[in-house]
Amino acid sequence: MAEKVLTDPIDEKELSKASQEKIYRLYGVNTAMHLLRPGAKWEISNTQFTRWEDDRPQPTWKEVEETMQKIKDFEDSIPTIWTKKQVLEMTGQFKQIEEAMDKAKEEEKQGKGGTA
Repeated sequence: MAEKVLTDPIDEKELSKASQEKIYRLYGVNTAMHLLRPGAKWEISNTQFTRWEDDRPQPTWKEVEETMQKIKDFEDSIPTIWTKKQVLEMTGQFKQIEEAMDKAKEEEKQGKGGTA
């Protein structure tokens, strides 16, 4: 049996237990907002808009959630196959982001946050 290399394809169903969940590339609030109100300037905290700069009415949180579900359903319908290298790169990026967020939270608790 040949040894697998980093460029060999990986079916998402064959990922390790830690990585078995679907890797979503489009799913998220940003994509939903772009689809609902292209070009709108907005900021959101939890489920409330804290900034809305657009002539169109802001969508409800329910509309955002429904759009996100449609995006997720679309991505779930595609049998994506990743290479080992891609999975390692993506999971490595996710880990770096999580570590940076954890560090920022810890610094905030210690009063070392950035200046406003």
